[in-house]
Amino acid sequence: MSLKSKIEIDYQNSVKSKDKSKISTYRLILSSIKDLEIANRSGPKKKDTEDNDIKQLIKKMIKQRNESIEIYKKNNRQDLLEVEEKEVSILSSYLPKQLSDDETKDICQKTIQEANAQSIKDMGKVMGILKKNYSDSLDFAKAGKILKDILNKT
Repeated sequence: MSLKSKIEIDYQNSVKSKDKSKISTYRLILSSIKDLEIANRSGPKKKDTEDNDIKQLIKKMIKQRNESIEIYKKNNRQDLLEVEEKEVSILSSYLPKQLSDDETKDICQKTIQEANAQSIKDMGKVMGILKKNYSDSLDFAKAGKILKDILNKT
């Protein structure tokens, strides 16, 4: 079953259960997927929308919500904060489990050793290896910060 089909089924179930917060989140997701499909069908690089495209879209949506969460925390807007956190939890359920901070740090250190990276100049090479091997399970914003810290110390 494709990821889009799974989301559509979950949306239908939320409509049946009359869960308003889930309904609005699923509508946002499906609307974004439809926009992505339209973009993929038009233009010079026509292609079908695949699960990986949808995963990238969901990652982008999570990143946007996490940025909003930080703003709401700073401005003490608990009502909006809770809405965004619920959306993040729903969106995250469609992605593979993300690695913890400690696991991310371990992977970054191992990859630095594998790539024989000596300084911050080698960061691109290390990120390339990380993206090739851990594209679904690694938060690259976190990994980037960790890599900068490690490579700046060497």
